[in-house]
Amino acid sequence: MQLMSGNAGFTGGVLDRADQVRTNPALLAEAFADSRARLLVLDGLDPVLGEDGDLAWASLSPGRVPDDFILLGMDEAGPVFAEISPNIPHAGTFAPRVWELAQLLKSEALALYGCARSVIDWHKRHGFCANCGMPTEVVKAGWSRRCVGCEAEHFPRVDPVTIMLAEHDGRILVGRQARFPAGRYSALAGFVEPGETIEEAVARELWEEAGIRVHSVRYITSQPWPFPSSLMIACIGHTDDPTLTLDTTEIEDAKWVDAAGVRAALAGETDAPFMAPPPMAVAHTLLRHWIDGREQA
Repeated sequence: MQLMSGNAGFTGGVLDRADQVRTNPALLAEAFADSRARLLVLDGLDPVLGEDGDLAWASLSPGRVPDDFILLGMDEAGPVFAEISPNIPHAGTFAPRVWELAQLLKSEALALYGCARSVIDWHKRHGFCANCGMPTEVVKAGWSRRCVGCEAEHFPRVDPVTIMLAEHDGRILVGRQARFPAGRYSALAGFVEPGETIEEAVARELWEEAGIRVHSVRYITSQPWPFPSSLMIACIGHTDDPTLTLDTTEIEDAKWVDAAGVRAALAGETDAPFMAPPPMAVAHTLLRHWIDGREQA
């Protein structure tokens, strides 16, 4: 296993998530009443920038109760909250404003925003118990919902997704979906299914989408992806046979690219064999990791 601290978006969070406050009503009430407490300002689910170019903040309105908010955590400036609002779009919808503003935010601010986006959306989609169908209520400072009927407790979910490069003889495999901008290729990806290891999910997805068998899968890095609540798990595997058989219901095209082509794509050169994913995507980090590893070898 290899660990790295890439520059992918939504990583680099620095807040103390303060679990001891979430589970203690007295401490939560104290945090909520703290004069330093601040509320993340959102436009629906999109971030809002203040005059300083950072995330915009507001004070907590008098008369509100903690049940309407998520305690995102604590830092040296005090408690940080986000409002649980039912009047928002689904976080899985395309969010062009997020992509635009993400380029302007520091990594820790984008990570905080991504956390808020995922949890707020989870609340919107879990107002009723999956066990008995009765309404649920907010508990644990917004980090859980409890059924008013059967008392089942529900927690914000994270969906694991493998995103991977296959490698063969100094080349890597990149693919594209029809919804991508013209010329853009990226790493292949797919959800981890029940009963699978990460390595098995990587091998299955590459077989299903590209018709190749891989081995020696190694973990590289990960990225929270709040559209709505995935954890991207970036890996590289090796294949002994580069013959492709594409599932065109999943990917429109795929191709093998050598190191020179990947370097050209990452540099944004006009004659590059493909357009690389943007820097905030973990696929970009994965491509750069592969190139850096070859240059250091």
